[in-house]
Amino acid sequence: MLFEVIHTSAGTHARAGVLTLPHGAVETPAFMPVGTQGVVKTLTSDDLESLEYEMVLANAYHLALRPGAERIAKLGGLHRFMAWQRPILTDSGGFQVMSLAHQRKVTERGVWFRSHIDGAEMDLTPERAVEIQSLLGVDVSMALDVCPPYPCEERELQGAVRLTSLWAERCLAARTKSQALFGIVQGGTSPQLRERSLAEVAALPFDGFALGGVSVGEPTELQRPVVAEFMPSLPADRPRYLMGVGQPKDILHAVKHGADLFDCVLPTRSARHHSVYTLKGVVDVTTARWTEHEGPWDEESVFPLTERYTAAYVRHLFKAGEPTAARIATLHNLAFYRRMMREIREAILTDTWDALEQRYSEA
Repeated sequence: MLFEVIHTSAGTHARAGVLTLPHGAVETPAFMPVGTQGVVKTLTSDDLESLEYEMVLANAYHLALRPGAERIAKLGGLHRFMAWQRPILTDSGGFQVMSLAHQRKVTERGVWFRSHIDGAEMDLTPERAVEIQSLLGVDVSMALDVCPPYPCEERELQGAVRLTSLWAERCLAARTKSQALFGIVQGGTSPQLRERSLAEVAALPFDGFALGGVSVGEPTELQRPVVAEFMPSLPADRPRYLMGVGQPKDILHAVKHGADLFDCVLPTRSARHHSVYTLKGVVDVTTARWTEHEGPWDEESVFPLTERYTAAYVRHLFKAGEPTAARIATLHNLAFYRRMMREIREAILTDTWDALEQRYSEA
């Protein structure tokens, strides 16, 4: 893995770079569509290529449960399995430590899960998390961490930071020579615990670093100060990844403070719940105002893969319960995000950041 910063925008920490991985180069800042089960819901790999995405995210925990990491390895690895030959990053399962709290137990050794699929037991240690991602053959693996919920007690936050640091060292010891591995900084909204986690994790020889636990339910006014303070403090010579973010304005804010990589379910999940992103804000496409609207939702948010479909038609599809409605909306939202990331990069390279923020002021 190679990472090069090409230019930093004047007056900000925003930087444009190139992340070179075994399956291709990724121009940063970059947004990764979420393909938890090895697929971005309602889309194909052809669709993602048409949208010009360079990297996607999958989830090692879910793929290890079904169809199984060893089975995917036997079938040629995740790239071949999902017919996607561009880079893939996998989450290790740390998020599921939080989201599946009712069916797991965390100890110093690792995490014991009861499968949400069939009730089978799964023992996820740091070593096994790294092994799963190696079997999948992905370009970037994530260390196993403990992602605390919001809100939570100070004691729980402290425990999450302690185990995240402990497991980080074990993940590094378990990785293969060819495996790119990112470490994760935790600590919730506590500046003191964030500082501690950053000092402990950033001191280790990871190939990149992430801020985790900043999109787990906390309000924006608590999320952004964490990003503003700690994102620029991550090692400048390696990729910086903000996990689970997010809304267009939150992405702009994070890029301004030095973030390079993003993932979030929002554009795809919102699409399935009849909401689309435009420069004028998020639009509910099922409202009555679109019943006879023969044009787009926003003249400045029209994209080649979906421009033939009118607002009235897409509203009709949702009202009729047609699956194609979610597909069209998903294509639209991911096209919006892809254009936004291209415009972010261009604004960095041309030092026109203020104009970019004004363009997305209502998004």
